[in-house]
Amino acid sequence: MAQSILFVCLGNICRSPSAEGVLRRMAEARRMALEIDSAGTGDWHVGEPPYGPMQDAAKARGYDLSPLRARQVRRADFERYDLILAMDDKNFAHLRRMQPEGARATLRLFTDYAPATGATEVPDPYYTRDFDGALDLIETAARGLLDQLSE
Repeated sequence: MAQSILFVCLGNICRSPSAEGVLRRMAEARRMALEIDSAGTGDWHVGEPPYGPMQDAAKARGYDLSPLRARQVRRADFERYDLILAMDDKNFAHLRRMQPEGARATLRLFTDYAPATGATEVPDPYYTRDFDGALDLIETAARGLLDQLSE
């Protein structure tokens, strides 16, 4: 069972910190001890909090993203985490290129845990402006992930 999970999107200000916050709260509710973090493949927002409108949408559902700060994914993350979950194909491809030979981490798409949705990526609400739609998909995938980890 994966004990440590890293979510990765482009800038680490919308999708991946939301997934971190959602999964952290859901795991606590199920009394599951997991190490959960998030990062971005890009470095534009390092040190910044999640995007304001994303925080607002998350807060409306009871998720507090305010303590989180963006960071860039590192090669060392492939040894630190059991599971690295990309939010879309572009970030998955970037991570695949970064992944050291024989790395500990398993690399997957986060939407793999929400097959019933038919989604192949979590659309970036920074561009789509659909913060609630992103959170709906993130919540569905997080439940699927926790269900699988519980088996």
